[in-house]
Amino acid sequence: MSTLPDHGRELIPRPAQTPDALRAALAVVAPGRLGEMQATKDEAFAQAVEWQSLSPVQSWVLMWARDIEIARRPGLSSRHARAQSTLENEDPATAQEALRELSAVLDEAMKAVRG
Repeated sequence: MSTLPDHGRELIPRPAQTPDALRAALAVVAPGRLGEMQATKDEAFAQAVEWQSLSPVQSWVLMWARDIEIARRPGLSSRHARAQSTLENEDPATAQEALRELSAVLDEAMKAVRG
């Protein structure tokens, strides 16, 4: 599994980190996840009110920006899917390598959106 950064083509430009921009981007790159996005948004906003803090909303924005970053970059998306598919491999070394690769993909995506 490659841990090299993916600087290839992108399906869409990186969206702004606002709920509306993230929703619009997700509708293009992973429309099947829109329901999940709304449910987690509702939870984050409820938690923000309960805690009297914006940190749950900020976490929600970063999580979805990261996931959209992965989905909008085919190379990164392929690495993510490969790593996830081998996480539960019977060979511990293979599963461990998949976990390292998944972590590398998530780190790369998070660095890109925090950039």
